[in-house]
Parts: sequence; C-alpha cells; structure tokens
Amino acid sequence: MKHTILLTIISLFFTCNPGYSQDESANILFFGDSITAGNGVDQDEAFPALIQEKIDSLGWNFEVQNGGLSGETSAGGLRRIDWMLSKPVDVFVLELGGNDGLRGIDVGSTKENLQKIIDKVREKYPGAQIILAGMQVPPNLGQEYTNSFRQMYTDLAETNNIPLIPFILEGAALNPDLMQDDDIHPNAEGHKVVADNVWEVLKPVLQKVRS
Repeated sequence: MKHTILLTIISLFFTCNPGYSQDESANILFFGDSITAGNGVDQDEAFPALIQEKIDSLGWNFEVQNGGLSGETSAGGLRRIDWMLSKPVDVFVLELGGNDGLRGIDVGSTKENLQKIIDKVREKYPGAQIILAGMQVPPNLGQEYTNSFRQMYTDLAETNNIPLIPFILEGAALNPDLMQDDDIHPNAEGHKVVADNVWEVLKPVLQKVRS
C-alpha cells in the first residue's frame, strides 16, 4: 500500500513539473531599440520576425518576442527590463546602446546600464542564454569616443562570458540600398542582412538550448 502511494506521488510530481523538453516552446526575447522594433518597416519585415521564420523552417520550438522600443536608451531599458522579464526567458538578445552613442552619453554610464540589465536577467532566469549585439557610432564625437564605444561591447561580452554579435548592422550600414533615408535604420532588405548577422551567433546558442 505504501509503495503504491509513493509511486502515485512520484507520478504526480513529474506530471506537474515536466521541466523543459523539445516538445515545449522556449522563449527568445529580443530586447532593444528601434533596430529591434523595426522602425520604418512592417513588423513581419523586422529582423526578429525573420529570425522566427528561420527557426520555423527548421521545425524548432522557439517563440520570438520582440521587445524593441524606438528611441530606447540603455537607461530606459534598465527601467523597463523588470516588466519585460515577467514572462519566462530562455534566450535573451540585448541590443541597446545605439541611442546612447548618438547622444554622446558617457560610455561608462552606458556600460554600467547594460551590465545591470544582464545582471537582472541572470538573477531572474539563471539558466537563460544571453547574447549581446554590438553597435558602432560615427566618428563625429571624436575617435576616442568611437573606439571606446565599440570596445564597450567587447568588454561586456568577455566579462560576462556571453556571445557577441560584433556589429549588428554589419553589411547594411552605409549601404543606401539597405538603409532608410535617415541612414540609421535598415529597410526591409537591410533587415534580412541584420537577421543573417544575428542568426550566425544565435543558431549555435539555440542548438545548445535544444540539447
């Protein structure tokens, strides 16, 4: 009798606590600014939606959430992150800092904000895989600022031992055929290039999560 009761309890435990399996959907949160939000293009043309298409074509069970907000700074992201983490996150892609750079905000302040965002993700979801997307700024604020801004992403990736997309707009920036008239945001074709840049780093991470 006791043996039967024990087996029943064990059965109920695994029924109520199934854990992650390949049959369940894992969540990918793209947390960023207007690049992630897809400013100037349709939502289904923005790179997070294109990433979802790549995932679906492989039959992988991941759900992409677009957490981009146009005009967002690193400080704004830090204020917003707790709310965005209310839904479980398995993979977190951080794409912020570009607006800080365009405004000439102190690199040390931006770096501190990005680190705090990473810390909050790890505190809430210790098992989440984090990817950092790098950005570059034009040299109009001086070469020292430009270099420091670029190096900030490398330093954060190394310090936190996370994968880095060196420059999310690589191959699209400065190409008028791939950028909108403002020369800041990619057009629909440019988002395809951005999606490829992201996918190169994201795909191995998703394979790790699946395994």
